[in-house]
Amino acid sequence: MPLTHTRLAAAALTAAGVLFFLYPALRPWADESTAEGALYAMSSPWWVATHLFAMIGFILVPLALLPINRTAAVIMWIGAGLTLPYYGAEDFALNTLAVKVSDGQRLDLVGLSDSIRFHPAAATTFLIGLILLSIGALAAAVAIWRSHVLPPFSAVPFGIGFALFLPQFFVGEAGRIAHGVLMAAGCGWLAVSLWRARTSRSRLSSA
Repeated sequence: MPLTHTRLAAAALTAAGVLFFLYPALRPWADESTAEGALYAMSSPWWVATHLFAMIGFILVPLALLPINRTAAVIMWIGAGLTLPYYGAEDFALNTLAVKVSDGQRLDLVGLSDSIRFHPAAATTFLIGLILLSIGALAAAVAIWRSHVLPPFSAVPFGIGFALFLPQFFVGEAGRIAHGVLMAAGCGWLAVSLWRARTSRSRLSSA
């Protein structure tokens, strides 16, 4: 595996880890089941920015996994592809609705938000996408554990972080920020391990 590819993968993982941390850390928090809370959170420019951070993170991780394990990278690419449309709708559509409400237009923001979030096709593809992202991350962790090319534990927090991506939506602000810290630590540890790896044709990438 060329050193340049390894270093680029490490840089992509580092950037993804930072973005996954900033997503919950800077996201505007409020009780979105109320009109006031939904309006406060969704009309904020930080709503758009932080959800975009997560989307970029989902794009960067499969790119970073290519030098490590192609199978895991492909699984995560498919997962990201299924996840991103939902994130896009929540990011841009809900922000647009909230801005219209803040400008005085009469809209049921909470009802419309729920209709977008719980649309059957959107929710199903989002669920499948997050499951595939978890499977891909765990596949990468297993490949690294078995390869003896990188430290065995170097991808364990990374795999756990993605495995918990769906459950963390059901906890509060503190839990979601803690998950962001785990994602940053997981991506960061794997990035450091890659950065330190010697120039060689890794047994990981042939899997």
